[in-house]
Amino acid sequence: MKEWVLILGCSTGHGGATTRKLAENGYGIIGFHFDRGDIKKEAGVFCEELKGVNDGRCHFFNTNAASPEVMDEYLPKIKEITGGEPLKLLLHSIAFGTTTNFFGEKPATQKQMEMTIHVMGTSLLYWVQKLHDAELLANGSRVLGLTSEGNYLAMEGYGPVSVAKVALESITRQIGWELGQHGITANCIQAGVTPTRALTKITDRWEEWVELTKERNPMKRTTRPEDVANVVYLMLQPEADFINCSIVYTDGGEHRSGM
Repeated sequence: MKEWVLILGCSTGHGGATTRKLAENGYGIIGFHFDRGDIKKEAGVFCEELKGVNDGRCHFFNTNAASPEVMDEYLPKIKEITGGEPLKLLLHSIAFGTTTNFFGEKPATQKQMEMTIHVMGTSLLYWVQKLHDAELLANGSRVLGLTSEGNYLAMEGYGPVSVAKVALESITRQIGWELGQHGITANCIQAGVTPTRALTKITDRWEEWVELTKERNPMKRTTRPEDVANVVYLMLQPEADFINCSIVYTDGGEHRSGM
């Protein structure tokens, strides 16, 4: 059976690298991204490229995957694409939210907080609920979310996102606790600081963050999107069936650095 994966945030960064890795290893790709302009065009080219390596089994949808209306609209399409077979993976890699502090010149507003927490956190829950009800998750399916060091460290401009990441972790843990009895596992992958487009949106000091990371990381480099993609691929193997309700650190030991 040729298995399908659903990747939310499939065009760039960790999600993009994972999309490529899994397509190259024979998985069918159903990807959501929300891009405009040149990035949208690049995503289209990316999808066509992947069709050449996995027998055309690649479908990208450029729309807001965090919208409940979009979930309801595309769920039948997902089921049609897979032929009703359960997904092997749901990866939540949406990196869109407000990056600011709680106090100062532009403190986070209630609207910004609620949007960020939903898009980067609670939207995972609603996807899992709908996929589970549609019997698109079953024994052997994986649910993976991407978290970061900001889930337990206070960081400049990271206030709303840090709250979203904590929500994502607790939701993932609870999903694994409730659905584990059905052979459905849920975990988070914590990557280290990675020079991606998302990082440049978090802080103007991203280059300084990158250099500091190289100093404090035991392996003396930043995390690469390919590192995360490799771990996602490993998590899909049968040997990972008993990993559940956990955080898998993919940062070269960065989170243990005392610097």
